[in-house]
Amino acid sequence: MSDRAVRVSDEGAVRRLTLCRPEAYNTITPQLRDELGQALDHAQADPGVRVILLDAEGPAFCAGYGLDWSTAAQAADDERRWDTAADLHAIGPFAKTWAKLHDSTKPTLAAVQGWCIAGGTNIVFNAHLIIAAASARFGYPPSRVWGVPEAPWTWVARMGVQNARRFLLTGDEFSAAEALRMGVVLDVVPDAELADRAMALAQRIALVPTNQLELVTLAINAVANHQYDPPASRLLGTIFDGVARHSQEGADFVARSETVGYREAVRERDRPFNDYGERRD
Repeated sequence: MSDRAVRVSDEGAVRRLTLCRPEAYNTITPQLRDELGQALDHAQADPGVRVILLDAEGPAFCAGYGLDWSTAAQAADDERRWDTAADLHAIGPFAKTWAKLHDSTKPTLAAVQGWCIAGGTNIVFNAHLIIAAASARFGYPPSRVWGVPEAPWTWVARMGVQNARRFLLTGDEFSAAEALRMGVVLDVVPDAELADRAMALAQRIALVPTNQLELVTLAINAVANHQYDPPASRLLGTIFDGVARHSQEGADFVARSETVGYREAVRERDRPFNDYGERRD
């Protein structure tokens, strides 16, 4: 088991950041947040880097927040009344870290395979470009109970208001092919070709001078920032995520996780929808 959550490597002018805890499905931990944030900062400051490529090892890109530590943390905190400001201090740094993928002046590209769900979408939907393997599946099951996306604007920007409502009101999963149809991802490729195809696009982009890449990226980001107001969306999403986690239903979910284990609590939540790990057909 790796003692790192993110591995950093360079291929020419492409800085590659790889989530490298495949045995844990690259679930989100404070360590992953800190290592990814530092790696993004270093890439921004390195004049030799023109493009940032985010990918992952294993059968899942990211299966969301690690419920082992996050449900236990809430169970311990629930002895006190919920404090919105304290919750923002605890969760806000995660959302701010993922936002670095959008705010980057250098193009950011994500290569996604397998499960990219819940908190995994918080990360990936901030990237400028996404290439998905055919195996990729997306969704936000915590919207059924115990969560709201930390950056709702990314859902609207990528798939439109109506599709964002459809998938967040149900928490349903959607395939790579559906993601392509809605415009969530740029392209879908065979799993065996994902790494090469993503790197090829990153290297092609890196042929352009750094100043041109940054000017174009800043110009496009300005449009997205004006149209969707990402900072306000992140703030509201993070606050509402805290509300959802501390509602009666959220507290019941945490209590159930403490009783039967978080894996069984998730199964019970998702079983009526017949999706994710509970698919029976």
